[in-house]
Order: sequence, then structure tokens, then C-alpha cells
Amino acid sequence: MRLRCILGAMRLLIDSFWRALAYCLYPRVIALSILPLVLMVGGVFALAYGFWDAAVGAVTAWLQTWELVNLLLSWLDGAGLGALRSVFAPLIVLVVATPVIVVSSLLFVALFMTPAMVDLVARRRFASLERKKGGSWWFSLAWSLGSTALALLALLISMPFWLIPPLLMVLPPLIWGWLSYRVFAFDTLVEHASAQERTDLMHQYRYQLLGMGVLTGYLGAAPSLLWASGAMFIAMAPLLVPLAIWIYTLVFVFASLWFAHFLLAALAEMRQTPAPFAAASNPFPSFSVNPVSTASERVVDVSAKEIP
Repeated sequence: MRLRCILGAMRLLIDSFWRALAYCLYPRVIALSILPLVLMVGGVFALAYGFWDAAVGAVTAWLQTWELVNLLLSWLDGAGLGALRSVFAPLIVLVVATPVIVVSSLLFVALFMTPAMVDLVARRRFASLERKKGGSWWFSLAWSLGSTALALLALLISMPFWLIPPLLMVLPPLIWGWLSYRVFAFDTLVEHASAQERTDLMHQYRYQLLGMGVLTGYLGAAPSLLWASGAMFIAMAPLLVPLAIWIYTLVFVFASLWFAHFLLAALAEMRQTPAPFAAASNPFPSFSVNPVSTASERVVDVSAKEIP
């Protein structure tokens, strides 16, 4: 029985994966993805125009207070790599700004696209699925903001461990994955499932949903590798930042569709599965006994109930 449940979950996982990929090519999905992209790129350039020079200057002044950094820069000068001095401060600014960009992209997709993606999947595949409205838009917003705050706190606490190369490849995608799982799973079910159904599904498929989120986290971490690739990419940041935002948006759009296909199919399957009869859990017949009746009357009563 357990093996059959695992195989069923894997089948559902693979089926929803390729369906999400196919839905990413729909003209409506492409058109809806433009709004978060435009808002994010516009916001990033506005912030960069107003605060980039000040941020780089502040980080440069902060680095100069560290004796170890000064020794490293002196060594670079002696090795003929003094030009790399100008890279450290912008690199740190980009590294610090990247989590904010990723979180903003996820929230913009969740707020502006996920309801439309869920509605698209529901109308095309689950038109007869009842919408029980187990939560409101404000409840969903509070859930997303609360999960985001916890994820940012986890990122802040885990930053010292990023200096260990293996953990750098594990911790950030795991945190992004947990956040994606929390936000997209909740937003997918808030319209169609009741509160109890949402709780049951998120508990029953928690490992599959977390795995989907972690894969999304690894896909979303790909643009961040550009900043670690060399000074040339730092110099091309005005062109690469919009490209990175576009990739983040596409990844989260795909994640939104993946969660929608998976959870709506799981919800439909759960509702179609008949609930076990209460009598099935109790193989013994139940009958009422009058406490004042005699022993002989009890025997007659039981025997009468066994007659067809």
C-alpha cells in the first residue's frame, strides 16, 4: 500500500512537471509574465540610479577598515592584479542585493501571476472541481510575507556558513526551495481547497512539494553564479541584471504552474477517493442493550438481530 502511494506521487510529480513546461509556452502565460518583469526591472534600475554609488562607496569604506582586506589588496597589487580592487565593493553590493531581487521576483509572481495560473489550469483540466475558498487574498498575502521573513532570517543566519564551499551550494537553494514550497503551495490551494483539505495535502505531499521547491531554488540560483565568474560580468551588470530578473521570473512562473498542476490533481484525486465507512473500522456489530433487561432478554435480542 505504501509503495503504491509512493509510485502514485511520483507519477503525479512527473506528469505535472511536463505539463508545467508545456503551459509556459502559452501566449497568455508569456503575456502575464511581462508585468512582473517590467515592474522588477524598473524598480531595480530606479534603486540603482539613486543608491548604487552611495552603496558602493559605503562598502568600499567598510572594507578599508578591515586589515585582512588591506593585506589581500596589497597582495593583488604586488601580483599585478590591482585592477581587481574596483571589483570587490560592487560584487558585495550585488551579492547582498541578489536575495532581495529573488524574493521580490517570487512575491511579484505569486501576487500577480499565480492566481491567474491556477485559474488557467483549473479551467482547462479541472472545470468541475469545486472551489471551497479555504482562505482569503489577505490571508494568502500574510502567509507569503511571514514565510518570506522567515526565509530572509534563515539566509542572514546562514551567511557565515556560505564561506564553506559545499554549504554554499546547499543552504541558499534549500532556503529558496522552502520559501517557494510554502508560498506556491498555499496560493494554489487557497481558492479551491478548504482549510482542512489544504492542511492535509500540504502534510501528505510535504516531501514532494519541498523537492519541487528545492529544484526551483537551484534553477533560481543559476543567475547568481554570474557574479562569481569574473570582473567582466561585474562590468556588464547593467545588462546582466535584467537578464537575471527575466530568468528568475521564468523560473517562478514555471514553479507556479508546476505546483498548480500537482496540487489541483492531488485535490481532485483526494475528493474522488471514497471516505472509509465507519463500520469498516469496527468488524463487530453494534447494538443497544437495555441496562434493565434481564440476561435472557439480551440473548433473545442479539439472536433476533442475526436473523436475515
